[in-house]
Amino acid sequence: MYGNTSFGDGSTGRELNAEQRKVLRQNLSQVAQRTRELLPGEFVVGSELTEGADGTRATVAVQPPIGAAVSADYVPDDGVSIDDTERNDIAAGLAASAALQVKQAIREDTSPTAK
Repeated sequence: MYGNTSFGDGSTGRELNAEQRKVLRQNLSQVAQRTRELLPGEFVVGSELTEGADGTRATVAVQPPIGAAVSADYVPDDGVSIDDTERNDIAAGLAASAALQVKQAIREDTSPTAK
């Protein structure tokens, strides 16, 4: 599962030039779009590319209608492009994790109908 998971080798990211940020932002948008396709409309999916002291970090997050939000971070190391297989894996993992959050939240909110 990819809920609240970081991808990459765990090292700090690096500064990206404008073209690299553009490529990574497009890849991130594709992950978010694929995640939206896998989930009902009640789930809110967003992505963000941030620059910090530790370099560039890409994040895709899903807020289910109930339950905790889940996210996946990607820290570019050698290349900035996220390949098709990895984009699909990240999207499927996020969708599964978000659905699990709903299932767990429903289980916690319901009481048995019979004793």
